[in-house]
Amino acid sequence: MRKDTLTIALLLIIAVALVAIALQPLLSPRAAEAQSTEIYPFYIEPGSELLRAPDGSSQVYGKVVVDLRNGKIWGFPTLAPQSYPSNNLQTKPPTSRPFFLGRFAFEDTAK
Repeated sequence: MRKDTLTIALLLIIAVALVAIALQPLLSPRAAEAQSTEIYPFYIEPGSELLRAPDGSSQVYGKVVVDLRNGKIWGFPTLAPQSYPSNNLQTKPPTSRPFFLGRFAFEDTAK
């Protein structure tokens, strides 16, 4: 008789724990994150722009990207008005390397 009572008590404890685990997401759900800011918090400007190097050494079409952590603005050359890098003279897809365009002083907005 003692063995049956112990088994029932343990099964009851397991059942209560499982119900608590199942109800936890219903009572306090986690917030949904459509875009995580953990890896690369960049804002990519839509479309392509004519990018000018700050020293005036070059002009090229490309994408403007803002690093939201520090306000630095980068230009990624695409070599044409489309929004991805392309080079018709090569069969291998090109890799666009950024160059520094400037900086937004985000810290001044907290004053």
